[in-house]
Amino acid sequence: MKMTTLPTAFMLAAALTVVVAPSLAQSAGAVAKVNGKEIPQARADFVLKANAAQGQADSPELRNRVRDVLIRNELLSQEALKKGLDKTPEFTTQVELNRQEALVNAFIQDYVKNNPIADDAIKAEYDRAKGQAGDMEYKARHILVKEEAEAKAVIAQIKKGGSFEKIAAQKSQDPGSKDKGGDLDWAPGGRYVPAFSDALKKLKKGQITDTPVQTQFGWHVIRVDDERAMKFPPLEEVKPQIVQGLQRQSIEKMITDLRGKAKVE
Repeated sequence: MKMTTLPTAFMLAAALTVVVAPSLAQSAGAVAKVNGKEIPQARADFVLKANAAQGQADSPELRNRVRDVLIRNELLSQEALKKGLDKTPEFTTQVELNRQEALVNAFIQDYVKNNPIADDAIKAEYDRAKGQAGDMEYKARHILVKEEAEAKAVIAQIKKGGSFEKIAAQKSQDPGSKDKGGDLDWAPGGRYVPAFSDALKKLKKGQITDTPVQTQFGWHVIRVDDERAMKFPPLEEVKPQIVQGLQRQSIEKMITDLRGKAKVE
């Protein structure tokens, strides 16, 4: 109910050791030279930049690893060219797909750069999320079943002294909580669907619902174990997540608008 790795093309660890002859002098703009062909420094810089964007710190060890993988890939690429594998239909299709993906990524990055999220939009989204969360958060448990009659039987069983936790483990249809005795942990009421949230807020500590609560998931028997005042994080702490969410919304809207204007047959 409720990445620090090399980019894709560089995810495989080097499967063999490549020795580059020291007599092959490298130019200032090359990482290495393999069988007379230089590997441009720009290629290594691109990989390092991609790793930095994923939070991986630059280091001599990382640079050596990137260099080794680039050498490995250059060596294997040369062998593939010797075999004419670049002329196969599969290779041509893959190149086109990779080119298209790179273009999409470049366009998205350019769009995000030229359409920054305004501070007032960030504040408005923060206020909306804060208001939705409410002033309280609850430590609740629930038992989810498919039929109302079964939920009523569960309530009757609990009121006769049955263990909520054991019944949840036996009968609940929620795989995320049944093995924890129906425990949903601490969460603001606004995290749940409206019907569940409304029922939750009406319960006192230790109380269960007198009647089953229906949602799109099924029928719930709910118990509140504890409650406390909601401590919502300050704006600056959650601002990066808010910006990312609003950027995703903006990108999806842009794509929807483009699709609406496009002639798709």
